[in-house]
Amino acid sequence: MRNNHNDKPQWQPATMTIHGGKQRDEHGALVAPLYQTATFAFANTAQGSARFAGEEAGYIYSRLGNPTTDELEARIAQLEGYPAGAACATGMGAVSAAMLAFLEQGDHVVVADAIYGCSFALFSHLFAKFGISVDFVDMTNADNVAAAMRSNTKMVFIETPANPHLKIIDIAAVSEIAHRQQARVIVDNTFMTPLLQRPREQGADIVIHSATKYLNGHGDVVAGLICGSAEDIELIKMTTLKDMGATMSPHDAWLILRGLKTLDVRMERHCNNAMRVAAYLQQHQMVRSIYYPGLAEHPAQRLMGTQMHGPGAVIAFELDGDIATARQVLDSLELITIAVSLGDAETLIQHPASMTHSPYTPEARAKAGISDTLVRISVGLEAVEDIIADLEQAFTKAQQLKTTEQTEQQGEPLTYG
Repeated sequence: MRNNHNDKPQWQPATMTIHGGKQRDEHGALVAPLYQTATFAFANTAQGSARFAGEEAGYIYSRLGNPTTDELEARIAQLEGYPAGAACATGMGAVSAAMLAFLEQGDHVVVADAIYGCSFALFSHLFAKFGISVDFVDMTNADNVAAAMRSNTKMVFIETPANPHLKIIDIAAVSEIAHRQQARVIVDNTFMTPLLQRPREQGADIVIHSATKYLNGHGDVVAGLICGSAEDIELIKMTTLKDMGATMSPHDAWLILRGLKTLDVRMERHCNNAMRVAAYLQQHQMVRSIYYPGLAEHPAQRLMGTQMHGPGAVIAFELDGDIATARQVLDSLELITIAVSLGDAETLIQHPASMTHSPYTPEARAKAGISDTLVRISVGLEAVEDIIADLEQAFTKAQQLKTTEQTEQQGEPLTYG
């Protein structure tokens, strides 16, 4: 039975991460039970028939619903401020299910030009096979969205902050434009989490997360979540999510429920660490430019306190050098891990042009501003002094190598006796 007192609107998000969507267990278990089962038994054939016909509430098969995943769906929906949620096997499963549930051949989609590489591949390659056209535009200027809209535009897809270099999109401005033509707005809120940004308050119709990242926070789950109206979520669950089979396992849902309990304190530490790392990078001679919403000169500042309630913990920066310099810096790190995820306890670093955004063509990467010297770091929960020290020693090694190579290219100076 649902514990309805957990739906009280006066609860703060930090409380909701622990208590939202909680169901009473018949045995009084404090922690949500893990229903690790594929199927559910019926009392008799009449009950089975009634459940399949939708005449009786109850569970049938975990791809169609499970008590553990139900609790997670309720919790993320409450955190994002939507009536309903859907749990997916991966973040890309969430993107695919949420988009394809509302699209058909001949439809048009407007997409931000800087997004996760696999989302780009889905929109630019697979959608074309289904007769769905896509325009990628720089949404930092809402006028570009208005110019791209067509009579057959059905959806507008946003990442903000944008992966990888933290471009910020005004969700309210884009939503207003999209809704003039009854197009749905879908926002990937992975980088921010509901604690730092709630897109529904800015007009978004659907929000998705790669729950692999901050929501779980421990690097041991691959999962996605979708939030929206009860009608939209029901459509997604009963069509694309169910039929493509991209549903979440109960065990993964249980792990994310556990991870959510510490989301508030983790995000505070993540953001505090990231601010100090950004300040360090900002003054380093090897860093040509830095992109981080917490810095005073970043365009995100105009949306702080309204759309955004914190800067997040992902930083992108351009190195002074070439792709070899970028590789040298990353390969010299000792504490920081080269890996393509984010939101883990560990600080992770990666090279977007050759890793997460390798599905982009060179032309698309150039248009999105993803250069060969761009590096993305997800600042973790370690002592920030150790993170900075590791970056410093890696920069020092790269500088020494660069100096040695320059000396060798110039040759030894001539001497006269």
